[in-house]
Amino acid sequence: MPRPRKTLVALDSTPYYHCVSRCVRRAFLCGDDHLTGKNFEHRKGWIEARLIELAQVFAIDLCAYAVMSNHYHAVLHINREQALQWSDEDVIERWQRLFKGSLLITRYQNKTLTTKAERDLAKEIISHWRERLMDISWFMRCANEPIAREANKEDRVTGRFWEGRFKSQALLDEQALMACMAYVDLNPLRACLAKTPEDSEFTSIHLRIRQAENEPQPNYLRAQVKQLYPFAGNPRKDMPEGLPFKLTDYMELVDWTGRILRDDKKGHIPAYIPPILRRLNINPNNWCYLSKHFESPFKHWVGAAHKVRTVCEQLGQGWVHGVKQCERLFSSG
Repeated sequence: MPRPRKTLVALDSTPYYHCVSRCVRRAFLCGDDHLTGKNFEHRKGWIEARLIELAQVFAIDLCAYAVMSNHYHAVLHINREQALQWSDEDVIERWQRLFKGSLLITRYQNKTLTTKAERDLAKEIISHWRERLMDISWFMRCANEPIAREANKEDRVTGRFWEGRFKSQALLDEQALMACMAYVDLNPLRACLAKTPEDSEFTSIHLRIRQAENEPQPNYLRAQVKQLYPFAGNPRKDMPEGLPFKLTDYMELVDWTGRILRDDKKGHIPAYIPPILRRLNINPNNWCYLSKHFESPFKHWVGAAHKVRTVCEQLGQGWVHGVKQCERLFSSG
């Protein structure tokens, strides 16, 4: 039986989550439909644009994404501190970019509420909106529903476009975060839709590389893609907000991994290993496995085994799928 989504999100343990949403029956509703011969490639652009748009509205940052023919991946960072710092007016403005407001909130904005009960109710509504603007379920709902409506309108059909429930995995440490992001960005290479990361359209790595090519200092925060959560560099004192890696290290790692995934280099690991793997204490053989199979070995929690067990204890879970794999894959042996 599926677990309620609220039991799969533990912000005290990690703000990073890997989400996957698939088309119904795994149909190729965003690519080439082999049954009808129709091409729906343009819908990938819809999804990419929607994810980027929502990241500017929610207190949720887009770390990585890849849009495929029958599913898409998104690595999300929940920025709770940002949401808590928003004023009530900020929350209202952001929410109303996505949904219609209410007469009560309009009166609250115009300062025409006359009773304490009305003011308390308005505050309660705004509080609910604030919570929803840092909720991955609401993020994915707002991503998927407009795409489904537009696709159904285009196809002149009704019914589901996406499977009813998206998959989510909590990424508990740097190792899991880096492995998941690379797994997501390398999706088109594994599917033989692109030969290099820079040619992988509808992915975050495509945007990051294109931006970096034109920047003399690509690791600077101001030089990175503004729509994506930035790489802030290796962990240090007074570190700015962002991913705990250097952008150039990540691009080097993705490029190195992409070369290994090529059919003519199957099973071959070059002598040169990106330094970031050493910093993260990930065995190169384990890394190669993770870059191909990140979803299957784990269920909801991914990271060092002791961190997975700690989260399970906090949530009252006696056992979690994949903990043995975490022991094996996230060790330096």
